[in-house]
Amino acid sequence: MNYEQVWAPLLKEFTIFSNSPRSEWQFGAAPSQLVDLVTTGQKTATSSYFPAYAFDKESVPPVGHLNLILDDKLAPKVLTVNTKVTLQPYDQIGDDIAFLEGEGTRDLIYWRQVHEPFFTEVAQEIGQSFMPQDLIVTEYFKVLKIL
Repeated sequence: MNYEQVWAPLLKEFTIFSNSPRSEWQFGAAPSQLVDLVTTGQKTATSSYFPAYAFDKESVPPVGHLNLILDDKLAPKVLTVNTKVTLQPYDQIGDDIAFLEGEGTRDLIYWRQVHEPFFTEVAQEIGQSFMPQDLIVTEYFKVLKIL
């Protein structure tokens, strides 16, 4: 899909963000289910494995970064903007982030049950071993438009 055709009218509608960094992506696990949580307002944050950014030679998305979040078929479903970005060790993530991620029971126990295996898999893909002290990027965002 040519996402520029999707971006063009959105950037005209949200001119304040016309020069903002932007990307298209889907959640790593259950993309359609998680993007649905975003569109209902239940999910307002997402976390990712910081060492993967260095491995991929990518920067952490900053505040003001536009996200065109895709479903499991790579169809754009929602436009969001980052309002806050934090970096902290996995073992210091708290209930506040687990709640804002909006998944399952929205508590830290559930969050760790689903994120530790995911981060372990990502670490293995880049030739590392996941450690509880590894840094996690949390992007807080607000919905600009449901597509």
